[in-house]
Amino acid sequence: MTGRRLADLRTALAGLDPMPGELVREREEVPARFGVSSRYAKWAGTPAPPPTGPGPAVLFERVGPSGGATSRAVLIGLYGTRRRAAALLGTTPAELPHRILGAVAAPVPPVRSRGGREPVRTLLAPDLTALPVPVLTDEDAGPYLTLGAVLATDPDTGVRNLSVHRMCVQGPDRLSIWMVPGRDLEAAHLAARRRGANLPVAIHVGLGPAVLLSSCCPTSLVPPGVDELAVAGALGGAPVELTDCRTVATECIAHAEYVIEGELVGDPEPENPQGPYATPEFLGYRGRAHPGLPTVRVTGITARDGAIFQTVSGPGHEQSVLLGFGMEAAVLARLRELDAPAKAVHCHTAGGGQLMVVLQWRPKRSPADDETVRKAAESVLEEFRMAKLVVSVDEDVDIESDADLWWAMTTRLQADRDVAVLPDRLGFPLDPTQSPAYSPTVSADGRTAKAHFDCTVPHALRDRFHRPRFTES
Repeated sequence: MTGRRLADLRTALAGLDPMPGELVREREEVPARFGVSSRYAKWAGTPAPPPTGPGPAVLFERVGPSGGATSRAVLIGLYGTRRRAAALLGTTPAELPHRILGAVAAPVPPVRSRGGREPVRTLLAPDLTALPVPVLTDEDAGPYLTLGAVLATDPDTGVRNLSVHRMCVQGPDRLSIWMVPGRDLEAAHLAARRRGANLPVAIHVGLGPAVLLSSCCPTSLVPPGVDELAVAGALGGAPVELTDCRTVATECIAHAEYVIEGELVGDPEPENPQGPYATPEFLGYRGRAHPGLPTVRVTGITARDGAIFQTVSGPGHEQSVLLGFGMEAAVLARLRELDAPAKAVHCHTAGGGQLMVVLQWRPKRSPADDETVRKAAESVLEEFRMAKLVVSVDEDVDIESDADLWWAMTTRLQADRDVAVLPDRLGFPLDPTQSPAYSPTVSADGRTAKAHFDCTVPHALRDRFHRPRFTES
């Protein structure tokens, strides 16, 4: 793939077609309400409930929207395995975090799309019910955009932000949006409110891999003032192309499948007026609905011809993979600051790509490296709020293999000396154990005990832990 075309979701899909078992095309019509998620469930992967396991991307070519309009295509599972996600950018899971770090260090700013180069976009009515937005369970607050990437410009700083947020369809032209407090989009929204104005936004559904992965990077890696689109340009090998929205005064990404244009307004509304739940969270549990969220008033929708609506299943490998690669890059950056001899980082999908971090270490050079590993691992737990468990392993352990990780845990760890517990640290409240109701040692909801499992071989005993390889004949 050329760098420019990596911004295009369709080129990513075309690259999967020759790869056996990576893309399934489902031609039977299915409903958006429960149909997409129930048919994909067997491939969603943990944290989705069993029986499930990683599988192909699935393109449902005919999905009926809730409004009864013409059926449209829905894509789910594109990032359902780490190997496939990395391959979309022409690399491997081990190399992708290093690629992301390189992109952050040498960003390529976006450019205006030149006439004749951008795809033709049709302006649709501002009617969300005409889109095939999936509903996952009968407890959900409604149809959810789970991969809607919001592009907005802070009116105070002039800095763009691209970030993915959970958005629920509340009516034909209204979306509730949950913004993580303190992040860039909320800051831009509050800046607009101080001016007595609404914030123009462009919500993208169906983006190329470089853009979507960049939008999922944590703030510690891409801080305020750094344009995620510039990171995406470097990651994809060419600038991201922008064009004007049709109904609001802001920009959008030219190659997006859908762009939902609108304004972020301040009047809060309940996420679910009918019940206590939202939609399943990425850690695998029921999500609680917020009592009051800002809303987006939709002013228009543009779509490419034959547009593909991209979604994730909520809990599952795909969302964990999207979150995990950026987290891995951020952890690697921290370890480099410490001059720690780390070889690789793997944010395991079982922890939603955030809570469980596997650190692979280079061979120890002296007894002092025993303490270096421990201190660096504990630094990761202290610096990254989401990290709950860190597992350290040696270079001969395959960090992409669950069986190898459990083997290292079983044969290279003594719990009384190799497990370090950091009590009552700032954590993440969507993990239901992080509550005083679960443990009296936790002082408030969203605080947790953290742990480092040191499965590295002590330097003095390294000769006792040699893994023999079978001799070739």
